Amino acid sequence: MALLNLWSLGHFLQWGFIGRAFSIGWPLFFALSIGWEILEWFLPYEFTTEEISNKISDVVVNCAGFYLGTALKGSNED
Repeated sequence: MALLNLWSLGHFLQWGFIGRAFSIGWPLFFALSIGWEILEWFLPYEFTTEEISNKISDVVVNCAGFYLGTALKGSNED
């Protein structure tokens, strides 16, 4: 399984939107992002079955999307 896939794009866009549209801080972002990856271990669906390296790359992509979203929000507040 590749480290980046179509789900990665979805993660990036989702967290980019959340970072842009909502006023949540990094602590809540990390809790939700990492919490979801942990929850996936217990969900009985095929799409949640992935290696630990994919979970780590998901969190990295989430961070990039959230950072971009918050940066775009900040640039429009001037």
